[in-house]
Amino acid sequence: MGRVISVQDSVVIAQSPQVLYGMISDVVRMGEWSPENRGAVLAAPGAPVGVGTVFDGANRRGRVSWTTRCTVTAAEPGREFAFRVHAIGGRTRRLPARIAEWRYTFEEHDGGTLVTETWTDDRPWHDAAARAFDYVATGGTTFAAFQRGNIRRTLRNLKAAAETA
Repeated sequence: MGRVISVQDSVVIAQSPQVLYGMISDVVRMGEWSPENRGAVLAAPGAPVGVGTVFDGANRRGRVSWTTRCTVTAAEPGREFAFRVHAIGGRTRRLPARIAEWRYTFEEHDGGTLVTETWTDDRPWHDAAARAFDYVATGGTTFAAFQRGNIRRTLRNLKAAAETA
């Protein structure tokens, strides 16, 4: 059986698609909601975030921290925001690699917005190698299962922040 390379989850949030898009597309703030990401630094601080925008994400899982280099691949206000992770490493040295894509969609739903977060594994690894790496990196599970949990926590935290704003 091949590995699961994409997982997603959704939540309805009592806010407009435009407000929620604004929160998610402000990648510097992602650490407010994500259990793993600690925020980001834009390559061009202050510039509008759109397709082609490059940023470095700061991440932590337990005692391990790392940075990722990302590029925005979709930026349709109130509809969709996505970025591709294409390098990983320490603060100053990153190895180019196909890592993952993160996508958020926003649809009006019952007076609020249905927000869907999707993670897609871009690693071109053989399934056995990916499973072995995943087991070590996640503490005993697959990245798909691990990211499913991260997505649930991110959406729950986003909902709480958006509905109390």
